[in-house]
Amino acid sequence: MTTGSSPLAEELARVASARAALENVVFPRPPRPLVAAVANQKGGVGKTTSVVNLSVALAQAGLSVIVIDSDPQGNASTALGIEHHQGTPSTYDVLSGSMSLEECLQPCGEAEKLLVCPATIDLSGAELELSSVTQREFVLRRAIKDYLAVHRDVDVILIDCPPSLGLLTLNSFVAADQVIVPIQTEYYALEGLSMLVGTVEKIRDYLNPDLRIGGILLTMFDRRTNLSAEVAEEIRHYFPGVVLETPIPRLVKISEAPSFGVSIFGHDPRGQGAVAYKAAAYELSLRWANLGVEDGGE
Repeated sequence: MTTGSSPLAEELARVASARAALENVVFPRPPRPLVAAVANQKGGVGKTTSVVNLSVALAQAGLSVIVIDSDPQGNASTALGIEHHQGTPSTYDVLSGSMSLEECLQPCGEAEKLLVCPATIDLSGAELELSSVTQREFVLRRAIKDYLAVHRDVDVILIDCPPSLGLLTLNSFVAADQVIVPIQTEYYALEGLSMLVGTVEKIRDYLNPDLRIGGILLTMFDRRTNLSAEVAEEIRHYFPGVVLETPIPRLVKISEAPSFGVSIFGHDPRGQGAVAYKAAAYELSLRWANLGVEDGGE
C-alpha cells in the first residue's frame, strides 16, 4: 500500500521551507525615500491589513518606515497599537496645515524603525475642507517633502488610502511614487480595477508624472480551491510583471490580529501569514532597490 503526504503535511512543509528561505535574507534599501499609496476602491480586499503587515515586516527587517493612515476609519492605527482618539495629532492636522508630519508621528511598539501618523474621526471632514484649498491635491505631497528634507534616513512611506477615489486618495496618489493594489482572489476581483488604473493614468498625465502601479498583491488566496488559482492566473494575464509572486493566504490568524492591536508578526510570528507577508515585503524591497529612480520635482 502506497502512502502519500496529506495536504496538511504538504502545506506545513511548504511554509517551513519558505520560512527557512527568509530566515537570513537582507532587505535592500531603495535608492531614495520611496512613497507608496496602498489603495483599492473596492472594500474588504485586505488593503489596511496589508499596509499594517508590510510595514512591520519592512521595519523589522531594518528599513526605516513611516505609515500615514489616511483612512478616516483609522483601522491601520488600531492594528498598529497607535493612539488615535479625537484630538490626537493626526493626518487631519497635516492636511489642514495646523501641524507638520513630524509633529503627528508616533512610534510603533512592534518595530523600532516604524513611525505612524494616525487617523482620527476628524479626518472624515477633511475632504470637504480641502475642496476650497488652493492646490488641494498637493497638500500631503508638500508635507511629506518638507519632512524628508530634514529626515533623509527614511526608506519607505506607506499611505493607507480610504476605499474611495475622493480627495484623500487623490492627495495620496499625488504624493506617491507608486500605488500598491491589494486584490482578493475571488469573483469580481477585477471589478473597479480598471477605474483605479484609469485614475492613476489621469493623475500621471496632469498632476504626478512619476506615478505608476508598483505592484498588485493577491490576498485571501486559498490553495484548496481552483477559483483562487484561476483568478490569480487571470490577474497575472492582464498585468504581466506587476503582480507579486507571493499571494497572501486566507487565514483566521490574519483576520484576528488587529483585534489584539498587533500585526500578524505580533500575533502569530512563525505562522503561514507572517511568512507570506514577509516574503511579499522582501519582494517589494527588491523591486524598490532596482528602481534607480531620480528625485523628481513637484
